[in-house]
Amino acid sequence: MYQNINKIYHAAIYVRLSKEDGDISSSAKLESNSISNQKALILDFLKDKKDIEVVSVRVDDGYSGSNFERPAFQAMLEDIRHGIVDCVVVKDLSRFGREYIDSGKYIERLFPALGVRFIAINDNYDSLKGKNQADEIIIPFKNLINDAYCRDISIKIRSNLEIKRKKGECVTPFVAFGYRKTKTDKHKLEIDPSAGGVVQDIFKMKLQGMSQDAIANRLNELGILSPFEYKISSGSRYETGFRQKEQALWSSVTVRRILENEVYIGNLVQGKRTTPNHKVKQTYVKPEDDWIRIEKNHEPLVSDRDFEIVQRLLGMDTRTSPDQKQVYLLSGIAVCADCGAPMTRKVSTVAGKKYAYYLCSTNKETKRCSSHRIPEKDLEDAVLVMLKQHIQNILHLKRVLEFIGTVPFQEINMKKLQDRLEKKKQEKIDLSPARNLQPKSRDIRYTNMKSAMAEEMLLSLVLRESALLDSTDGLEAEMFSSELLGRVYAQLKQRHEQGLDVSLAGLTDLTPEEMSHIAGILHRQQGPVNEQALTDCIRTIQNEYQASKVATEDDLLAVRERMKERKGMKA
Repeated sequence: MYQNINKIYHAAIYVRLSKEDGDISSSAKLESNSISNQKALILDFLKDKKDIEVVSVRVDDGYSGSNFERPAFQAMLEDIRHGIVDCVVVKDLSRFGREYIDSGKYIERLFPALGVRFIAINDNYDSLKGKNQADEIIIPFKNLINDAYCRDISIKIRSNLEIKRKKGECVTPFVAFGYRKTKTDKHKLEIDPSAGGVVQDIFKMKLQGMSQDAIANRLNELGILSPFEYKISSGSRYETGFRQKEQALWSSVTVRRILENEVYIGNLVQGKRTTPNHKVKQTYVKPEDDWIRIEKNHEPLVSDRDFEIVQRLLGMDTRTSPDQKQVYLLSGIAVCADCGAPMTRKVSTVAGKKYAYYLCSTNKETKRCSSHRIPEKDLEDAVLVMLKQHIQNILHLKRVLEFIGTVPFQEINMKKLQDRLEKKKQEKIDLSPARNLQPKSRDIRYTNMKSAMAEEMLLSLVLRESALLDSTDGLEAEMFSSELLGRVYAQLKQRHEQGLDVSLAGLTDLTPEEMSHIAGILHRQQGPVNEQALTDCIRTIQNEYQASKVATEDDLLAVRERMKERKGMKA
């Protein structure tokens, strides 16, 4: 190969060190891969090379060799494209890159096409000297070895991180706002006194009824640093793609992320995201079942009870108007009894006076439901009355318990009393089984005990497993012997078809007495939940319904015959 001995090459020294390589020497590694050692070796090699002039030193510290998306490497390519650099010098091929295909592309295609001289010192490779048969075999083979090494290191690191996560060790470089890594163990979390207090205040404000926007505005008014600014002020090299302004402020999104993070009840959740392999840096979210969750791993900032209440509040519509700091009393609570959709608060102005009322959001958006226009004052008064009743019941129970506590224990022979109660209960069961199964309320009576028992069992099955409602085709509410049980079945069926929650909470049109009865059914019925049990219940209800129809028709025919006989006698 012809060489121009008078040509002066303008060289870029390229050095790289990944986190996986480290900066340690060993018996197997005679020379450290540290940045300083790489520079020293290259400069020592070039000191007697009169035809090479160093114009730049490019350093990628902490970047893997599995790809070439490195800032210093890309800057060196820009220098090459602009004619500033026409020679690249590296310690060895592994420092240049560990990706087999791309390394070969640069060394064998791109650099020769651009007239760039490439030197790998420890591999004794200089493209200016031309290729021999050995180079054509050895260089690609070394790149392949480097690629395999990178893959092996990636597998080992992933495995090691997985073990650490399962042991409850925090392996993320940055921890959640409110915590910090302990000085003695960087894998353990402890409460940050300053930030931890802010987190607790955020939960308190939410429990007091403030919206996320109101909480964020309050924190900004107080001049409290946002999580991003707090990390920066603490000396962390933290970066985020969510920063839009020169100073990152609190926002409703930031507040919600804190309120939803279970790290604050002591749970450590890791391994949510991953990459397909060591060559692809784009991450994707793993299925939640694959997340590693260690409960009660560290000291909590918030109690489990407060956290659960906040999650329920977050599931409600608690948006407020710009001039309103507190959420409205029934925001996210009031729902339509017909369709189950949230009720929307609306204010109308008539003759200069404002009137607030609630209406069905489904009616507001699609008109598929009636408006249910209810004045806010009437609805709040009704809720207040019910709350007072519940409080009175609790207070009454408290007084009873206090009275029981004043009775001397010696005056009550508990064993004899219990035996008497059990004996009386057994007598009632033995004398009248059907009577024992009848509802206690006179307003709820069963006319067909056989059908009613099947109806109770069916409601218990679908309340415990709503998917069973898909197998109830052919069963209609009018087939039920009990009007109440038929009405509850129809409502559950409708909510299931609409994709709504199928539970006791969804039965909004029942009286307290009726709700208590249905809750008692669910408590009593503890049999197996399967389609066979459901099929047996449906068959019994349908058979009893058909039998009742036949009986009714026979009764009518008998009445008609008696009337005919009477007419004949009169004639």
